Amino acid sequence: MVNPMRLYTVAEVKDQAEAVQQLLQTRGVVTELIEIEQLNARFLRQHPELALCVDHAGLWLSANGMKMQPDWMAEIPRLKRASLKSEMIARACQLGEQPHLIDATAGLGHDGLLMASLGAEVTLVERHPILFTLLEFAKQQAEQDAYLAPVMARMHLIFSDAADYLTQRIEQQAITDVVYLDPMFPQRDQHQQAAKKQARVKKQMQLLHLLLPEDGQMDLGDQLLALARQMAKRVVVKRPRHAVFLNDETPDHQWQGDACRFDAYFQLSL
Repeated sequence: MVNPMRLYTVAEVKDQAEAVQQLLQTRGVVTELIEIEQLNARFLRQHPELALCVDHAGLWLSANGMKMQPDWMAEIPRLKRASLKSEMIARACQLGEQPHLIDATAGLGHDGLLMASLGAEVTLVERHPILFTLLEFAKQQAEQDAYLAPVMARMHLIFSDAADYLTQRIEQQAITDVVYLDPMFPQRDQHQQAAKKQARVKKQMQLLHLLLPEDGQMDLGDQLLALARQMAKRVVVKRPRHAVFLNDETPDHQWQGDACRFDAYFQLSL
C-alpha cells in the first residue's frame, strides 16, 4: 500500500486545502492533510520529504527545504519582452501563423505559456495527477490577471497520457498544425553527461525529478515522436544543444541556440 502524501496547510486556508485533497483523491492521489501553525522556510527545512502545501499563494510542491509551483505570473516580464522575431521557438513552431499546437510534454507549462502569448492556440497535455493539478491552479490564478487573461483563453489543459491522447487524435483523423515535445528526461550521450555534472540544476527541476523519478514516470519522448508525426503537419522537439536526435531520427530542419536547439520534422502530406 502506498503511503499517503502529506498535504500541509494553515488554518486560514484549510477549506481550500480540503478541496485540493478531494480533487486529488478523484485523480488517484491519496493525501494526509496536516494543519500547522506556520508554513515557512524553517518548517520546510525541518520536513524535507516530498509533500504538497496549500497557503495564501495557492498549491505548492515542496521538498528539501524548497517549494515550487508553475508561477505563470512571474513570467509576465519575459512575455512582454518576447516577440515573433526574437524567440527561436516562435520561428520553429511558425507562431506567426497562429497555429493550433499540442504541447504533449507540458511540464510546468512555461513554453506553452510563451507560445500562447505569441498567438498560438495551445493544448497542454499532462498525465501526472499532481503536476496537472499544479497547472490547473496556475491557470486559475493567471485568469485573474488582466495581462494574462487573454492568453489563458488560448490555453487548454488535458489530463491524459500524451501517447493515449495522440493515438486518439490519430484514430479520429484529427490533424493539428504543430506538436511540440520537450521531454524532461532526454536520453543522455557523453556530452550531456558531462554537461549535467557542470550545470547547476534549477530548483524547479530538482523537485520535478523527485516527483517524476527516472525509473518511474519519466517520458523519453521516443514513442511520442512517432505518434506525433502521424497527425501533425510539423513536429518540433526541444533538445539540449549537444543531445542525440530524439528516437535517432534526423530532423528536416534545426534552429540552434546557445544551450538548446529545436529539431523540426515536416509532414508535407498532411
